[in-house]
Amino acid sequence: MRKVMILEVAILDVKPGQEAEFEQAFAQAQHIIASMKGYLSHQLQKCQEKDSRYLLLVNWETLQDHTEGFRGSKEYQNWKQLLHHFYEPFPEVEHYSKIMGS
Repeated sequence: MRKVMILEVAILDVKPGQEAEFEQAFAQAQHIIASMKGYLSHQLQKCQEKDSRYLLLVNWETLQDHTEGFRGSKEYQNWKQLLHHFYEPFPEVEHYSKIMGS
């Protein structure tokens, strides 16, 4: 049986005018998430149509690695402190598993 990787997807709407500060904070925060059990990779992409919108994609080994491991960790408190005050509104996070593609 093959292992199914989980893709975490979050659309991040940052308060207008705080994009540069958010990007600087994320540069620090990405080291937190990269150190977590089950983390595989991530991307932060900036929207071309909306200056204050970003797309965060994180690959995890399992759903629990994100929802229980990361979110239940002391490291998550540091992540929250660095990033959560930038969001307006607070993002909805969803998880996906690949069914087709290369």
